[in-house]
Amino acid sequence: MALDDRYGLPLSTTSHEAASAYREGIDLMLAGWTGTAEALEHAIAADPDFALPHIARARVHAFYQQGDLARGRAALARGLVAKHGTERERSHVETLALAIEARLPEAIAATMKHVEAWPRDALVLSLPLGAFGLFAFSGMADHDRARQELCERVAHHYGEDWWFLTMYGWAMTENGDIARGRGVTERGFDLRRQNAHAAHAVLHAMFEDGSIAAADRLVDDWIPSYDRAGILHGHIRWHQALGALEHGDAARALAIYADVLQPQATQAPPLNVLTDAASLLWRLSAYGHAVPRALWVEGDDNAQKLFPKSSLPFADIHMALFAAATQNREALAARLAVIEQRLTEGKLPAGPVVPAVCRALAAFADENYAACVQMLAPVLSEVVRLGGSHAQRELIEDTFIVALMRSGELPRARALLDARLHRRPSLRDACWQAAMG
Repeated sequence: MALDDRYGLPLSTTSHEAASAYREGIDLMLAGWTGTAEALEHAIAADPDFALPHIARARVHAFYQQGDLARGRAALARGLVAKHGTERERSHVETLALAIEARLPEAIAATMKHVEAWPRDALVLSLPLGAFGLFAFSGMADHDRARQELCERVAHHYGEDWWFLTMYGWAMTENGDIARGRGVTERGFDLRRQNAHAAHAVLHAMFEDGSIAAADRLVDDWIPSYDRAGILHGHIRWHQALGALEHGDAARALAIYADVLQPQATQAPPLNVLTDAASLLWRLSAYGHAVPRALWVEGDDNAQKLFPKSSLPFADIHMALFAAATQNREALAARLAVIEQRLTEGKLPAGPVVPAVCRALAAFADENYAACVQMLAPVLSEVVRLGGSHAQRELIEDTFIVALMRSGELPRARALLDARLHRRPSLRDACWQAAMG
């Protein structure tokens, strides 16, 4: 009897144990839950020739920036699926391998072709979705819209599937359809509460619609069920720290930083370690709160170890936050030189916004607010090309607003703040007090 995955796609294994463990591992991965690696290893042990758990395990390695292990597993999966796999499985393995190897244009093309043929292959469909997906990191200016449109094309294949509703709703939220996105995401969350991606997506909708108190309660009520080793544990608490900042509670934000985001406390993947730490400390400082220099220095040291070379523009921007705050001009200059070279060679899909933002952040840290404004103003509409979520990218606009205030351009700053007054009154007040103080 043929064995299938949870979405009804045949699996090339005769081992019921391997198939069951693989189904469990994929569900745990799609939920951002602990136990993913263990379930996949169980599947591999039950049938070492079954290629799919090997490529899924490679993806987990890639999440944690374990490049050699990821590429080794991907190579093994390619060899196994060539001997034992179906056409769908060969395409599945190759597409995930391209993503693991950071061959973004090829991975996107392979994903689109694969999803056209096998729309219910959820693991492949997951690749372009989310704030750290292939679309977000492609340099596209319309990646938020592209994610929603992709989900809409395949929605009839998924119905009330908990994973799909989570990602579809989040895509709506990021594309500006906030009320509908929150409702769809909450439907998915209700279907499976042990789903960190759903909790995370609901928090994004709450951030966008200004439900800061409700978001805080959600984290307090839900986070005890989620192990600290969970891939999104620290990032979900980061959202709670943003809520504390909305209410001017810097002490609570710093306490959350010390508990789960500081280098010695976090168990998050490297990209989250870098971005959550740098952005929270920067926001604290920009909003007028004192940040101990030791935290900046420690964070910069750790970031340099995790990302010693220029990589994703989203990572480079957050490296620039640390370099600017610590006055690590040598590190910033070296990174900028590589970024500029890639731009000149046409190898930087995100374009000129990357070096412009890096330089503007350095100007802000130097208290040259007029220069910061001058550098950021022409590229604000292009910040979306950096990837990440709207909540993460909003740090750049917040920096611009504070720079306007501190350079005396109060009418422009007030106009930008008033435009989002419906959900960010506390930020307006905090920024205004910092600027006027």
